[in-house]
Amino acid sequence: MAPPPLPSPANTPILHGEFGSYPVHGPRLVLTLTQQALHIQRLRPKPEARPRDGLVPLSEVSGCSTLQSRSPSDPAAYFCVYTYPRGRRGGRRRATRTFRADGAATYEENRVEAQRWATALMCLLRGVPLPGDQEITPELLPRRARLLLLVNPFGGRGMAWQRCKDYVVPIISEAGLSYNLIQTERQNHARELVQGLNLSEWEGIVTVSGDGLLYEVVNGLLDRSDWEKAVRMPVGVLPCGSGNALAGAVNHHGGFAPAVGIDLLLNCSLLLCRGGSHPMDLLSVTLASGTRCYSFLSVAWGFLSDVDIHSERFRALGSARFTLGAVLGLATLHTYRGRLSYLPAAAEPALPATGHRLPRAKSELALAPAPAPPVTHSPLHRSVSDLPLPLPLPQSALASPGSPEPLPDLSLNGGGPELTGDWGGGGDAPLSPDPLLLSPCSSPKVAPLSPISEGPPEMPASSGLPPPTSGAPVASTCGPTDHLLPPLGTPLPPDWVTIEGDFVLMLAILPSHLCADLVAVPHARLDDGLVHLCWVRSGVSRAALLRILLAMEHGNHFSLGCPHLGYAAARAFRLEPLTTRGVLTVDGELVEYGPVQAQVHPHLCTLLTGPAGRA
Repeated sequence: MAPPPLPSPANTPILHGEFGSYPVHGPRLVLTLTQQALHIQRLRPKPEARPRDGLVPLSEVSGCSTLQSRSPSDPAAYFCVYTYPRGRRGGRRRATRTFRADGAATYEENRVEAQRWATALMCLLRGVPLPGDQEITPELLPRRARLLLLVNPFGGRGMAWQRCKDYVVPIISEAGLSYNLIQTERQNHARELVQGLNLSEWEGIVTVSGDGLLYEVVNGLLDRSDWEKAVRMPVGVLPCGSGNALAGAVNHHGGFAPAVGIDLLLNCSLLLCRGGSHPMDLLSVTLASGTRCYSFLSVAWGFLSDVDIHSERFRALGSARFTLGAVLGLATLHTYRGRLSYLPAAAEPALPATGHRLPRAKSELALAPAPAPPVTHSPLHRSVSDLPLPLPLPQSALASPGSPEPLPDLSLNGGGPELTGDWGGGGDAPLSPDPLLLSPCSSPKVAPLSPISEGPPEMPASSGLPPPTSGAPVASTCGPTDHLLPPLGTPLPPDWVTIEGDFVLMLAILPSHLCADLVAVPHARLDDGLVHLCWVRSGVSRAALLRILLAMEHGNHFSLGCPHLGYAAARAFRLEPLTTRGVLTVDGELVEYGPVQAQVHPHLCTLLTGPAGRA
């Protein structure tokens, strides 16, 4: 008889134990923690024939905290898991699970057990190795990562600030992350902030907006005299703008299904809370005047750049402005004469097989979950540094009918044993947070912060600031040498390939996604060291171009067999427009029109992506 198969490491139990429910009169539960999930099984009054909600994947968990009863006669300790499971319609909805550690006679013993489980779960979320034979204690957790969040209040139809308060702040607080929140006031404000930032105070810079704000941050880091050190600062993006291409690529890298809107924001927030980074290539772009800027996304000319820039007047429509712009662009389809030259990659990646389809993102309306519970705290100002942010636990998820008291809000910023705030009902709240897990005494202290912003804080609705205007990006004077590029206007080396003719569009792109729900190059990776060149020649019909754009939603446009669609993987390229009219963009930003060339710098930047793989 063959021996039974060994359990896979992902399914090997790490912790196993019996717990009570919260509220107290709920069923007894058996919990099993593995590398990938928390398994929940009802033990008493009787086991369930078909367990409901018996599996909590760690990919849906933002964080965990330990709690203490306010009743001095209750010896039990509690730990709470914050989750964002998918609903029946695909959107995520916040839910919590609270478990009662009551196996010992004293609170201290029960607290140790609750902390052991909460610590193990947080270690798995953060990728911290668990000791094989040693005790699991809060000292295993590293110091809380300190993030600088930059929010563009004008992003996403002016909803970026509200979405940051409703979704981003609660999730990163549940994860135990430390942060400062800065509201940008004008174009290139983020670039200026980053240029003068004391980088030793931060573990990462995260933009809460579209791709444009991260463009400013990346170029600001490379503007610095210490750019070689500064560019190693991890950067991240939480999508709250019109164009969310990099967030779409991060979502794909994390293994989540295609998403847009709030669901994409929640996916990227969960990945950010998990920790982990990935190298990211950058494109050094030399413009006609000789100035340089750095791109993490794309250089576009022709139809796509026309749509991007000409649809700015429809910005109030959000991402729908691109759809409207594409319709108008198809109605007035233009061609542009130009010359495209490129240095081929040593080995070009194979195009996707015929019929390969990526899942399509559901519409934003279908994905939008119910509004997040209101966050009760002091107003978020232009600069916010670790303000106490109590997070409400929905009673629908945690309280049963007949519960005598409302469930309290939980402060995740290391508050004391007494909570303050409006709990929505009279009487003392039954549970208080135990600060020992989230602020272990062995953690090193955070260095004092240098001032970042000045002036009286105010909310964006009353700021009176004008929305940012488009303009040419400021040139970068620092950064690595473009050793593959001869000066503009000089002959190219003989190993370059040149294509000349009439084009409808030309796109040079680094990541897989052109926007959240458009997969321009499905096989592209964040660190493949390649710039992916796509072009459409003149002679393509409007119907054929429309089919290409529609197929791009699934990433299978290369399998259409369109003779006008071309592709090449390159390490560097030069584009020379031979017509006087046209629009040229870098990462969606309008730049001066004329000859342009660019080179890939592999692994130049570090992107906060969370773990890779299937979610």
